[in-house]
Amino acid sequence: MASFTLPTINDNADGGWGPSSSNLPPNFKFKEIPYAPYSKSDKLGRFADWNDISGDNRQMTFGPASSQGPQRGGMSGRGRRDGQPAFGSGTASAFAYFHAEDESSFSLVDTKTAATRRGGPLGRGRGGGRGGAGYAARGGAQRGGRGGFYGGRGGGQRGGRRGWRDWEKNNRVREASVAISPEWSMLEEIEFHRLAKLRLEVDEPEDLGTYGRLFPYDKSYDRVTTRSEKPLQLVDRIKYNTTTSDDPVIHELAAKETATVYTTDVILAGLMCATRSVNPWDIVIVREGNKLFFDKRDGGPFDTVTVNENASDPPQDPATVNPNNPNEKIAVPEAPTINSATSLSLEATYINQNFGFQSVIETPPPPAVELEKPNPFYGPDETEPLASCGYRYRVFDLGITEDEDIKLCVRTEVDAYSAGQGNPRQGQGLVTIRALNEFDPRAPGAGGALDWRTKLDSQRGAVVATEMKNNSCKLAKWTVQSVLAGADTMKIGYISRVNPRDNTRHVILSTQSVRPTDFANQLNVSLANGWGIVRTVTDLCMKQPEGKYVLVKDPNKA
Repeated sequence: MASFTLPTINDNADGGWGPSSSNLPPNFKFKEIPYAPYSKSDKLGRFADWNDISGDNRQMTFGPASSQGPQRGGMSGRGRRDGQPAFGSGTASAFAYFHAEDESSFSLVDTKTAATRRGGPLGRGRGGGRGGAGYAARGGAQRGGRGGFYGGRGGGQRGGRRGWRDWEKNNRVREASVAISPEWSMLEEIEFHRLAKLRLEVDEPEDLGTYGRLFPYDKSYDRVTTRSEKPLQLVDRIKYNTTTSDDPVIHELAAKETATVYTTDVILAGLMCATRSVNPWDIVIVREGNKLFFDKRDGGPFDTVTVNENASDPPQDPATVNPNNPNEKIAVPEAPTINSATSLSLEATYINQNFGFQSVIETPPPPAVELEKPNPFYGPDETEPLASCGYRYRVFDLGITEDEDIKLCVRTEVDAYSAGQGNPRQGQGLVTIRALNEFDPRAPGAGGALDWRTKLDSQRGAVVATEMKNNSCKLAKWTVQSVLAGADTMKIGYISRVNPRDNTRHVILSTQSVRPTDFANQLNVSLANGWGIVRTVTDLCMKQPEGKYVLVKDPNKA
């Protein structure tokens, strides 16, 4: 009868798991000897390399370097499917084959990239492996190849997938919205993905006062269709977009210690929607004592309206000299076109202002409504008539706890009131008016927009969805401004050119009415996230000493 003997059990005197390092069993005699797993199909290299001059035990792919090119067979060249690794190839091997010479003894001399060959051979190219960049791959150059020269599968003349040839597009390098002086020093840097995680719930604001005069909205524009379009008229009116530090009402409120932060709705909405922005912008922040003033520059990005900012291929401007690099020279200056980014932005600003002036009724009935106080910016020397505009100064509490006293005073704007929906002096029936513009659906930068004249009445949902994709930041800022002002309705006009080649004449095709809070949900705009961004920037600025600071969006980072 066979006997059974228990093996020797070695306790770990160190109190941890596994064998003790000070008392190794005899069967661990091969502990320090390296081992490489292998398969019978693998080709063996050297058992030991006594002439290894690198001495760094580098992990390299098994086989000579000439077999590591872009071939179809992975490591062994053939007989193995793409993406199927050899047995044990993922582990560090002390027996892998190395070159007899150290690669560090070589240096790269010519840093110029080879010129791309246009045309290439039309056969089954083998120059760059499967679908190489320099030659046409399967199917030849005219078919586009499979990842070949003219694009992806079905690319070239057959029309490639969206985004497949993004690498082939010219990488757009944007310039900062303000020339950054070399004497400036960067104090803080915040990444957008960190801002997207912030949250701060804010209660209903407190109204401090209302200024200006409001005309009633003309409801006949709600019945405009593509078959009964109205021309957009040039209306000569005055509307102020004064920055925070030049506002006399804010100076009075700051003298009374009303709040900690003072700003306008345009600047505040731009900061709250910063994570959606693509174009560069900047905010001038002035700290005086325990007060912060958020200002904008005259003629800066907050004075104009963007067009297709969030499109996959947005409108572009001709190449200009970078203000941060005055030594840069442009070889051949390009002439600006009517569909360039700057031209479209000026056109959109002109359309927004005139549509707001035109879509109100200036002659009673119904009568205009005078708010508590007159317009604070309209002086006695002005002769041109004022536009319909009402300013509401409101205070939001940004404190996290009851002991914190951080309040934000903001000047908000409304454009009209809706007759028969309450008293505008009490914040009822207020309306904000905005306009989207169509320039040329076939022009570069249109972002795949549909033809409004044929699709706006029958497929309004598709048109709105495209605009929400291409102008996500602009629509989000408009919605946030309407929510901050306490408006009940936001009117969005759809304005198109009479002729795609003429940017001076426009027609009104339709008008849409939305509730700002509901539209914010459709756009996936989180006001809590926006308030979290504002509170974070406020805390960062309050840590700095008194002075003037500039918050600049990095022009080439999203």
